[in-house]
Amino acid sequence: MTHNPAGWHIEVEFTEDDRHTRAAALLRLADGTEVRGHGHASRHRADPRQPRVGEEVAGARALNELAMRLLDKAHGEIDQAAGRVSHPIHV
Repeated sequence: MTHNPAGWHIEVEFTEDDRHTRAAALLRLADGTEVRGHGHASRHRADPRQPRVGEEVAGARALNELAMRLLDKAHGEIDQAAGRVSHPIHV
């Protein structure tokens, strides 16, 4: 059995204003499907402006949503191949 190394590249884009940061994460899989996740962070007006921190929070939330959607996709594929409903995949 030969093993072909695989890798994924995830794109994360940010949009920001003075108080809000939004992140959109995209993963393109070898089967041609795309999995997406979105995240948001808000800065309290009394807090100092730290764009990097907003990106980290919004990015982490987007990646978390992407991970959950990827688990759901895998679960659906397991069920389809098995012809039955299996136990959910937990993190």
